[in-house]
Amino acid sequence: MLKKISEKIGYTKLVYDRVSKKLRTNYTKKQIEELVEAILNDNQTKLSRVGKNYYLWHSEKHIQLTINASSYRLITADRQEKIPISKKSAKS
Repeated sequence: MLKKISEKIGYTKLVYDRVSKKLRTNYTKKQIEELVEAILNDNQTKLSRVGKNYYLWHSEKHIQLTINASSYRLITADRQEKIPISKKSAKS
């Protein structure tokens, strides 16, 4: 599933600013896309679908990505110290 998401992922203008703000960075669009691709292509990434969204968790980077399950658009990214309880049963 991570490969399919990687092939179809899309971004909106607003998501770039949102991701930089939430991750407390000043990343360019290209840097954000590279970060997302790195997370999607890493074997350590955990995946869970809850409702209409996919949640991807990368334990080393402490980043959770939220992606719409039907449009494959990145919604947001958050810094997380641990997997949120509702997502602990995620499969990669």
